[in-house]
Amino acid sequence: MSDPQKNDPQKNEAQMNKPSAKKSVKWGEAPKMSILDALYLPAIASGLATAVRHAVSGKATTRQYPEVEPEIPPNYRGVHRLNRDEAGRVKCVACYMCQTACPANCIEIIAAPAPKDDPHWKDRDKFPATFTIDELRCIYCGMCEEACPVDAIELTSIYDLTGMTREEMIFDKEKLLSVFDETVKSGQDPVRTNRGNLGPAAEVSPTAKGAPPPPGRGKSG
Repeated sequence: MSDPQKNDPQKNEAQMNKPSAKKSVKWGEAPKMSILDALYLPAIASGLATAVRHAVSGKATTRQYPEVEPEIPPNYRGVHRLNRDEAGRVKCVACYMCQTACPANCIEIIAAPAPKDDPHWKDRDKFPATFTIDELRCIYCGMCEEACPVDAIELTSIYDLTGMTREEMIFDKEKLLSVFDETVKSGQDPVRTNRGNLGPAAEVSPTAKGAPPPPGRGKSG
């Protein structure tokens, strides 16, 4: 049997016209532009004024790159590297944490069981048979190194990354390990590698150089 209340047109109309207690949608209105704004005259005048101000100030604002290298902060997030452990092996344990945390889906790992007959791998259950990062897709957010439980992946301060093809910008395990070897040899370890108790952002602060900690903060942060 049908419900007589559902078929009552007067009650249904009253419910439709009843104002809701809370509105979750707000409609915005486009800003109104004046005639000058529509002609872009104020924007052009502002740009010309900025150019003239820089021309007469005498201060050099052009960076002479690549003749003059820029100063990169120690916690800069650049090209990735895969770290080695004390035995020279890849430090990654193929746990897929970095691949799962990556918001750009640029990391791809294929795990393989560690060889049980090799004494050098007796402390590992598995290792990455392949480890690739698409450097073109990466947004360099650093979430991979934050998610890694063994500090196997890090972002270095290398910023001048170029390639002639897309294939050259896909770093495999061997290339990522070579970045580690290069940065260690040149002494360009990321500040996160040797960070203290306060984290990477505090390593270049006065607190990390022996100054007293801020109020309410001890040595453990």
